[in-house]
Amino acid sequence: MSLSLVHSRALLGLDARPVQVEVHLANGLPSFTLVGLADTEVKEARERVRSAIANAGLEFPSNKRITVNLAPADLPKDSGRFDLPIALGILAASGQIDAEQLTGWEFAGELSLGGELRPVRGALAMSLALHQGGGAVRLVLPPGSAEEAALVPHAQVHRARHLLDVVARFLPVRAEAGNEPAPDSEGWARLAPTEIQRQPPGTDLADVKGQAAAKRALEIAAAGGHSLLMVGPPGSGKSMLAQRFAGLLPAMDTHEALESAAVASLAGRFQLERWGQRPTCAPHHSASAVALVGGGSPPRPGEISLAHHGVLFLDELPEFPRAALEALREPLETGHIRISRAAVQSEFPARFQLIAAMNPCPCGYLGHPTRACRDTPDQIARYQGKLSGPLLDRIDLHVEVPALPPDD
Repeated sequence: MSLSLVHSRALLGLDARPVQVEVHLANGLPSFTLVGLADTEVKEARERVRSAIANAGLEFPSNKRITVNLAPADLPKDSGRFDLPIALGILAASGQIDAEQLTGWEFAGELSLGGELRPVRGALAMSLALHQGGGAVRLVLPPGSAEEAALVPHAQVHRARHLLDVVARFLPVRAEAGNEPAPDSEGWARLAPTEIQRQPPGTDLADVKGQAAAKRALEIAAAGGHSLLMVGPPGSGKSMLAQRFAGLLPAMDTHEALESAAVASLAGRFQLERWGQRPTCAPHHSASAVALVGGGSPPRPGEISLAHHGVLFLDELPEFPRAALEALREPLETGHIRISRAAVQSEFPARFQLIAAMNPCPCGYLGHPTRACRDTPDQIARYQGKLSGPLLDRIDLHVEVPALPPDD
């Protein structure tokens, strides 16, 4: 059979859209053509797939005209997740594996030149999409990505370490040979849906000495879901308090943990040991508006989405670019961010708690008990005027964090 069909998924924002990888082998001038709005890293799959098939001891049809179509054609495709589906499509079209057995399976994975499978980002989003769509579709992923996807309840996830592990599972069944031997369990394994024990956050507000008013404000903010701005001189403990704020929040349920982990997986930041912990994102004050709210082509989540169901801590708030701060207005109210570009529109969740810290003046020592402020009133007004009224109106609690004497 010279035509095969393999199923996979492409990421568009937080959505994992189904993609059909169609492979056709025809007589003619030998070539390898890949179509379907593929990005540069997807087009480079031609060389990875060619080398992986050859180095795995399989036959690459180098004397054929190979056409690979990633459908639908108007859906952008990026990353190396389509290496494995393309390789399986070529092997099925050339008769080396059974094309009919591929029905009911979805594949994703990047191939090394030797045929080993490497993790891909967004595995949890793919597993969530399969779970929400219903059906009994099984998912094949590389090590690392498979364990991540298995966090979804009732997920049917299989882990494969090498291209040969997948090929051995889908070999044609010959009557004279009987049943083929089972694939090596070390390379191919069915992963049961896992529930990892949630670990408590490593920092505790009880470690902080003094600052009773600031700690009380943090407790009120955690109880009511309020945004909080702390104003005080350098060294008064603002950053230390903010880094411990997530420990005051209640534990996430499974749905919240999956939503938070799916966004982190989309950005390639998910870690199994942090499953169930509320994230705390603290971008540097040089971050741009795109870094905070997301963007790019294709759109990627920003820091406010990575802090979904967690904490976004902005230290040195007036030093952030004005455009970046003003971009936070709508997400603070709506809990999501919609990124619109000419070619595509993506929506990311962004239900976070904002904790911000700033100095009262450029030198930082306005109202300090032992050090005198050297700024003029105009400099102080200009510094504090960097924060617009609409943004300050969306921050519910403003608390002063005074400098403490060394004895305290």
